[in-house]
Order: sequence, then structure tokens, then C-alpha cells
Amino acid sequence: MGRQAGHVSSVEVIALGGTIAMTARGDAGARPELEGAQLTGMLPDVGDRLRLRASTFRKLPGAQLGWSDLRELRGRIDELFASGVDGVVVTQGTDTIEETAFALDLLGATEQPVVVTGAMRHPGLLGADGPANLMDAIDVATSKRSRGAGVLVVMNGEVHAARFVSKRHTTRPSAFESPTCGPVGWVIEGRVRLPVKVRGCWSVELTPDAEVPPVALVTALMGDDGRTVRALPDLGYAGAVIAGFGVGHVPVTMLDALTWLAERIPVVLASRTGAGEGGRRTYGFAGSERDLLSRGLITAGALDPLKARVLLAVALGAGLSLDAIGDAFEQLSG
Repeated sequence: MGRQAGHVSSVEVIALGGTIAMTARGDAGARPELEGAQLTGMLPDVGDRLRLRASTFRKLPGAQLGWSDLRELRGRIDELFASGVDGVVVTQGTDTIEETAFALDLLGATEQPVVVTGAMRHPGLLGADGPANLMDAIDVATSKRSRGAGVLVVMNGEVHAARFVSKRHTTRPSAFESPTCGPVGWVIEGRVRLPVKVRGCWSVELTPDAEVPPVALVTALMGDDGRTVRALPDLGYAGAVIAGFGVGHVPVTMLDALTWLAERIPVVLASRTGAGEGGRRTYGFAGSERDLLSRGLITAGALDPLKARVLLAVALGAGLSLDAIGDAFEQLSG
């Protein structure tokens, strides 16, 4: 259902820090110092078309955000929706947007839009992209097209689904892409276009005392003998994601270690290419995807290694079985 005639949308911008909120003092480098209200103060006047509020939740670089921040943030978002807010925009550092946005998607499901954005250039640089990204994100958060679309990431005029977006460049404003399926929409002149909606939404509620356990990410390399893999249980990891070659291959020298590991903790097989869906039955040689899945590994489906790690951690925190974890990866592959 659309909004009632005459309804004025309300949006809360929650600032977490990151490049979008950074200032540079002399030669000391940029640091996150701006408040949420300062970020919205850089925007054009929205007039009477919406009620815009801003708050400061953290002042951290994206690289410093962790599970405790995200769980508290998800709780804050749900409180805002319960109070009648129509949409929420989160501003944060781009270093971890592809992980944090997906985590927010998994930790709660609401019809109201949650939109994450940031900046590749801080406000003191020429061509700073933060204000434009923030205005686009607010437009997406107020659009009825965004309802039920899951958490969205808005950067450089494009709208991405949280589960597929990836940061693909260190500095360009166009750094964010969804290499497996492309963006789900765009924003132009304040108009929001969302011709694509991802299927298979999935979320889980963690109990207040549940911990999100550590999950390792190991990239398969030419000639890898698996010694890193064997060390994971003793290091306290509760699960592991293996980023294999191509559709999910590893050197034969890793097989014994991976078989041993899968008997002890859940192991998910993804592709280090970062795009496309993993195979299941195309190849049959030792170390192929077919061989690895027969040894107890779980396919990541269409999720890249970073997203697979986030999902496995949340699933383990919720106490899901191996079968249920496999079902989650299948559902989120679309």
C-alpha cells in the first residue's frame, strides 16, 4: 500500500562516522568528526516535503565498526520504525559498507526502507561526493518503491541490494558495483527508479545474550598446502569460509586439511573471483567444487566470500544447524 494522501515522510539520518563525516586538520590526515546534523546541514532545503532528523550514533572509521555496533544500531533502527519513522538512512565509512549493510539486512526485516551510504571523498576534497550520496539516499528512503526491498546501498547515483554490493576500487566515486547481478536501480533529479527487486529475503533474530562467533576467511592460493586451515579450530574460529578458485576449486594439497576442518566446524565454499555463482557438479577432479561439497563443505551459492562470512557468523550466532545454514545460502542466492 502507498502512503496516505497528504502524508509527509519522516526520515532519520544516523551517522556512524567514516569519510563522509571526516575533516582534515593540517597534515594529520582526515578523521571522522562531523555530527549527523552537520551532514544534513550540507544538503539543499527539503522544504515541507519531508521531516528530516539527524543523530550521531558513532564517530568511527568504517574499518573500526564491529558486531556490537551493528546489533545496537539494528535495535535503534527498529525503535525508530516502531515510533513511526518512515525511513532510515545510515551514513558510514565505505571500507565496510558491503559487510555492515548485509549484516543489517540479516539482523532484521522491516517493510520500511533502510538505506546505507557514505563517501569516497571527504568534505575537504574537491568533488566531495558525500552530500549528493546522502541526498540520493534520503530520496530512496522516502520512496514507496523501496518498501520491502531489504537494506539498500546508495552510492554514485546507483541503488544496490546489500547482499550483492561490493567495493571494487580504492578511491573512485564509482567504486561500488554489484558484479553478479548489477544495481537494482538509480536516482535522477530526486526520482527513484527500482526496476529490480531481489528475491529470497532472509533474516534471523539473535537473542540478547547470543554472541556472533568468529568466522575465518581463507583465500585459496596456488600451491597452498592447507596449514592455515588446520590452525583455525585452535585459534577459536567457529566457522570458516574458503574463497576458492573459479567456481570453487582448491589445490589438491589442501584437500586433507579441508576434509579434516569440515568434520570440526562449518566450512563454506565461495569463489575468490567475487562475482558469479559457485558450481556444484560441473567438474569432478580432486579439489573441484563437486569433490569439496562431497567432503562436507557448504556452497556459498551467489554470495561472495565477504558476504558468506557475514551470513555464516550470524547463522552460527543464532544456533542454526548445517542444513539450515545451507538453506539460507540457497535462499539468498535468489
